[in-house]
Amino acid sequence: MPFVLLKKFNLSPKVVEFLGFVPITIMAALWFENLFHQQIGHLPQIDFANLLASVPTVLTAILTKKLLLIVVVGIISLALIRLAI
Repeated sequence: MPFVLLKKFNLSPKVVEFLGFVPITIMAALWFENLFHQQIGHLPQIDFANLLASVPTVLTAILTKKLLLIVVVGIISLALIRLAI
C-alpha cells in the first residue's frame, strides 16, 4: 500500500537520499545483534564464530556490493567455521 501512495507523490531528493540509508541501517542492526550474546546481569559477550565469519563477508561487501554474493559468502563462511569448531 505505501508503494502505491508513493507513486502518486514526488519525494524531495533529500528524502530519497535519507531512505537510501534504511537498508544499511537494518543490516547493521541485524549484524550487531548476532555479534554479541547477552545474559542478564552480565556484559555482552562477543560471539567469535560470527565475528570471524563477518570478516570475509564484510570484505565481499566492500569489494563487490552485490547482496546475493554477500549473503552466500556469509552463510558459507559461518558454516565452515561451525564445522571446524
